[in-house]
Amino acid sequence: MTATDTERAQALQALRATLAGCSQCGLHKGRTQVVFGAGNPEAALMFVGEGPGFHEDRQGEPFVGQAGKLLNELLGRIGLNRADVYIANVVKCRPPENRDPTPDEIAACSPHLMRQIEIIRPRVVCTLGRFATKLLAGTDLGMTAIHGKAKAMTLAGVDTIVFPVFHPAAALYTPANRQVLEADFAKLRPLLDRGLAAMSPGTAGAGEYMTAGVTEPEAPAEAAAPEAPVGTAGVEAPAGTTGLEAPVDALAGRSRPPLQRTEQLPLW
Repeated sequence: MTATDTERAQALQALRATLAGCSQCGLHKGRTQVVFGAGNPEAALMFVGEGPGFHEDRQGEPFVGQAGKLLNELLGRIGLNRADVYIANVVKCRPPENRDPTPDEIAACSPHLMRQIEIIRPRVVCTLGRFATKLLAGTDLGMTAIHGKAKAMTLAGVDTIVFPVFHPAAALYTPANRQVLEADFAKLRPLLDRGLAAMSPGTAGAGEYMTAGVTEPEAPAEAAAPEAPVGTAGVEAPAGTTGLEAPVDALAGRSRPPLQRTEQLPLW
């Protein structure tokens, strides 16, 4: 582990410690423990899910149920594993009976997610499901319209790429959903390696995500994510920016390459 890794890990650990006894919203009353997040503090790829389910609440780690097993399989298909990425959620305590969190609950918890993004500084943030996508990408568009497409944004002061996919729970029992999810995950590898330069220029209309040059099956109807449902109604999401300057990594003391983009890149 490098000095930079150690600093990032220490920063995440310090944040975790401040949240261990968190009582900022009512979700703390029914939780077993805070599900902070897990993975590589230096990850170029960060996943953001919706919220802890039953198994996550018991074990204290995100995506450890059946949806987590599928996530592991999908990572393996693109040559990655959990040690390579970081996984977090919009809310860090399980809502009672897996209900959607209230806007107040999300408002109380989302700053902690943004702080995680600020520390990790991922090149790509892959949002798993409609609720994480709505919060981080600031859109009311459905997942059927925007899954597998990329958007350049600034989150918590970090220039990054938001890449929405269906929640893995939506693919557990529906083969068509799994096909779509596998096709979207296949786009992550070139997106990580080349940034927005890997995306097909000029193929989408204004106000849409940039689509990758990968043939994919027809998108299924949007499905619910039973293991970790949350809601984000009424929550104002961080706005995207158009700056292309090379972001400075505050913890590492170095600059990352600027995001590559063309004049044809469509934004929401």
